[in-house]
Amino acid sequence: MNSKKISEYRKLLDVTKTATLKELKTIYRNSMKDIHPDTIADADERHAAEERSKEIIEAYHFLVSIAPETQEKVKEEYVKTTTTSGILDFYFENGVLYINFLDGNSFEYFGVPKVTYIKLVNAESPARFARRHIYNEFVYRSASKLVAAE
Repeated sequence: MNSKKISEYRKLLDVTKTATLKELKTIYRNSMKDIHPDTIADADERHAAEERSKEIIEAYHFLVSIAPETQEKVKEEYVKTTTTSGILDFYFENGVLYINFLDGNSFEYFGVPKVTYIKLVNAESPARFARRHIYNEFVYRSASKLVAAE
């Protein structure tokens, strides 16, 4: 998941970075009403509507997970984890850096360049490198909460 994908999600729902959870929910509901597959008789059009609704659902859930209000809820714990906990392990996949911390928290960082990941791997202290170059530089979300929510 890269920054371009996040931009595409915002464009799909026609929202800005600062959209509130309430705005996201309203836009999501209205979008789903407009293209709900059950309201379409033609099979091809219904299939297209199903695909479109999947994209809208995916965009909505993702944008909720990185919305300012959601970030605010995890901020205290995030700051505590990133300043006091060591890194258990980390990996990089499709432009997303996943970091698991010794305190049990996990976070995903979006749009991390591969070169930054390589520097993290080669850093004498990955935790120190991440504090300086990752924790406050990239869009993130709590992965611990995602696992718990599923």
